[in-house]
Amino acid sequence: MAYVIGVDVGGTFTDAVLDDDSGSVIAAKAPSTPPDYSQGVLDVLELLAEQLGRSLEEMLAETHHIAHGTTSSLNALVQRKVPDVGFLTTKGHRDSIFIMNVEGRYLGRSPHELQHVLAQDKDHYLLPKRHALEVTERIDRDGNVIVALDEDEVRVQVEKLRADGIQAIAVSLLWAFRNPVHERRIREIVAEIDPDIYVALSSEVSPRIREFARNSTTIMSTQVGPGLRDYLANLESSLKQKGLGGPLLVMQSNGGAVAASEAPQQAISTVGSVLTGGVIGSVQLGQKLGHRNIISTDVGGTTFLVGLIVDGEPERDTTTVINHHPINVPTLKVHAIGSGGGAIAWVDAGGNLRIGPHSAQAVPGPACYDQGGTEPTNTDANLVLGILPTTGLLGGRKALSLEKAKQAIKAKVADPLGLSVEDAAAAIHAAQNAQTGDLLRKSVLEAGHDPRDFVLYAFGGSGPAFCAKYATHLGVDEVVVPLGPVASAFSAYGLAASDIALAQELSDPAQLPVDAVRAEKNFAQLEDQVRQGLDRQGLKFDRVEIVREIDMRYAMQLAEVTVPVADGPVDAGALQDAANRFEQKYADLYGKGTGFSAAGIQAITYRVRGRGVLPFSPELPPLEHADGPAPTSGTRPVYLEIGQGFVDTAIYDYTTLRAGHVITGPAVIEVPTTTVVVPDGRTGTVDELGNLHIKKTGA
Repeated sequence: MAYVIGVDVGGTFTDAVLDDDSGSVIAAKAPSTPPDYSQGVLDVLELLAEQLGRSLEEMLAETHHIAHGTTSSLNALVQRKVPDVGFLTTKGHRDSIFIMNVEGRYLGRSPHELQHVLAQDKDHYLLPKRHALEVTERIDRDGNVIVALDEDEVRVQVEKLRADGIQAIAVSLLWAFRNPVHERRIREIVAEIDPDIYVALSSEVSPRIREFARNSTTIMSTQVGPGLRDYLANLESSLKQKGLGGPLLVMQSNGGAVAASEAPQQAISTVGSVLTGGVIGSVQLGQKLGHRNIISTDVGGTTFLVGLIVDGEPERDTTTVINHHPINVPTLKVHAIGSGGGAIAWVDAGGNLRIGPHSAQAVPGPACYDQGGTEPTNTDANLVLGILPTTGLLGGRKALSLEKAKQAIKAKVADPLGLSVEDAAAAIHAAQNAQTGDLLRKSVLEAGHDPRDFVLYAFGGSGPAFCAKYATHLGVDEVVVPLGPVASAFSAYGLAASDIALAQELSDPAQLPVDAVRAEKNFAQLEDQVRQGLDRQGLKFDRVEIVREIDMRYAMQLAEVTVPVADGPVDAGALQDAANRFEQKYADLYGKGTGFSAAGIQAITYRVRGRGVLPFSPELPPLEHADGPAPTSGTRPVYLEIGQGFVDTAIYDYTTLRAGHVITGPAVIEVPTTTVVVPDGRTGTVDELGNLHIKKTGA
């Protein structure tokens, strides 16, 4: 027997999915354990082993690999809970990270914030100026050494940083992506002085043109690298001691995993890793259900996440933004807001009900957890409304206090708004649906898509309770709740289904027509780096897939568009085909007639993505067929519609449902790890794999 395990470490819960080579799938869920999240990982693995009827050691000994998604890097950066780091750059260019170009005023800001120019600032610096130091050197845009590196000066600057307690240094020199010789020599000098200092080089972390983005990417990678290194080393050591037979892999933002031993050197690539698991899971399930256009939605304990799959492929991006800083890292495009089950409901100074972005997280958790939390959350509201069972979560392992939930809502929402506790809970539920609906509209409509062309997938511990309503806000006709054995651990299912994915890129700006020999050389260099990286993973692949891309733009513009380059020789014809694709994609993105071919087209950054396809991935087992109507487990009063109040609502136990069962709303389906709401006017149908399809009644 061989197992593959996916582990999704969230801010509130840690989920795991195990698949064996016979096609069986099981899932488990346990509270996360900040600040030592590794304990939560071990806890959830213990639960998987219990379901198998084996010891943890026996299960791990037969595990092919564990794919791990973590929020630790993202949370550390977003909350700015990172250690001090040093920064070395070319003399005369230190202030780039403080000037931040004009981008520092608008990146990551909402349209509302952008309207208030006087309220904008650029005081969100990544590090104090005393930790940003310069060294004498200069390489030109063609990679030629114009001024040699002053090695004595490097030693002086490194000693200054050491004297200030710095144990991690980011190195980003001007034009180092064209010639990394000086950056590499600085790393050697640092190792001579103190081999324990962590060093990140821009030529390895972000070999892409544009100084500010390259600097910020390298610095932020350095900020999370040492912590990620220590966390993964400790976790992998603990797992090996308990008999883990295969490697520990870490999910990346690009939708693929990488060996835990390699992840810290490209730490920034793991930012958002846990966000992509659900998107990959949606791709896998979509292939089984025949869905090519999918809106992937995940309501976890802390966040609400949205990703799109268009024509079978997840939407990708080449950059992301954290705390108003651009990050150069290939990523699946995922939109997120702090609107999970643990999102705190509050009333602002104007008397408006707000949800999030702050979360009660695992500790202290929602008020109903009775762990000391006093802030009302979405989970508390759902308990008061009767959506959640008073018997508790996780099959009763997580007790819930209805009285604590009512107290929190009364003190923080009901009394300030002059509402009853029940009406305040209904208002929280409605505000959550409106807020998530707004993000859906931004993610789908503003990207130029018609939601009627998509199926919406809803998962996470809280997603199935809200999905039918926020899908209605968007105008989607069909919702699929992935249930079966994965239930709310669907992101972990995606992690278990992921392959190894690596990407290498290199900026080499040139106006088309580009010398084909030069382009071929760039791609050959990048492909060689990717294949070497795949070889280092220590895994046997069924096959290796290579994809080539170029980021192109019209001359005198900054908007770059990524286009594929066909397999085969990189000749003039292949480059012209890529340019034609660029013009078509530009028109699709910005509107017909917006392109300006007369300005010329430039090839800016070359990229190679490699995917090592692993031997097997999770297969959802088929469900038995129903031999009668869906059995109910009784009714209880549930408050689903403002103005209607509590209505006796049919309650179903998911474990008794079979393929073909039809459930007419209003209804609540209780799953061991989540709860599904089927509103009035909607019908839910269980498919062959145990998924629930929710549509308008009669559709």
